[in-house]
Amino acid sequence: MVALKAVPDLVEEIDLTADEKAIDPEYLKFILNEWDGQALEEALLLKDASGAEVVAVGLSTDTDIDQILYTALAKGADAGLKLIDSGEPGAGARSTVSHRAALLAGYLVLEPADLVITGVQASDDPDGQLAPMLAAMCDLPHVSVVVSVEEEGRSVTVRQEFAAGRSHELEVDLPAIIGVQSARQPPRYAPISRIKQAMAAGGLKEVTVSPREEPAGLRVRRMHKPETAQSAEMLTGSVSDVADQIVGLLRSRGLLKE
Repeated sequence: MVALKAVPDLVEEIDLTADEKAIDPEYLKFILNEWDGQALEEALLLKDASGAEVVAVGLSTDTDIDQILYTALAKGADAGLKLIDSGEPGAGARSTVSHRAALLAGYLVLEPADLVITGVQASDDPDGQLAPMLAAMCDLPHVSVVVSVEEEGRSVTVRQEFAAGRSHELEVDLPAIIGVQSARQPPRYAPISRIKQAMAAGGLKEVTVSPREEPAGLRVRRMHKPETAQSAEMLTGSVSDVADQIVGLLRSRGLLKE
């Protein structure tokens, strides 16, 4: 199973909701979380090597999750499904990481997986809590910041990355939860024609699940938009004029030795 999440495209202008507790999704474009794209590629590499079945899973209330799941099918996933929260329908893109983990854990009660792969983090979860929370709820072994996953019968060999380019290998018994930092190769491209074929086939499924009991996790009390910094000063004129202006700026800031 590969957990996929839709996140706001960070090139877009972001506005907050009226209560300032979440990002207003109304005018935003949502895309696949970058690290989840790496996780999907690593799962597809396992499929290529061993014939594993890959199931891509997302929350039904994530904006544009259908497009993301159809793209996963076009890339080679065997199934795509959306999880519906039985206890809180309509709670979606603003759900906490702990609630997302609880929903995924609830699905794994219904459909256990040999291996669950997630992105190591997300643009709105830089602490990377999804994989460890999910592992704790399911009482399964867990490794994060992984850059390689290879099947070894009833276990997998994973390469875990550390700072300064260091890494080591671990053998992990299955079932297990893996948080992927990067795949062994760049994520494969899915042509629009293949995505449209997946959409025409209508292969997405919906599964209603009861979330497992959530850990405390973090709760957002308030968000703040970044303060506007001083705008850049544009230098104009000839090359020599601009050079003189640069020298003047350096001198005014005490950065130029006379």
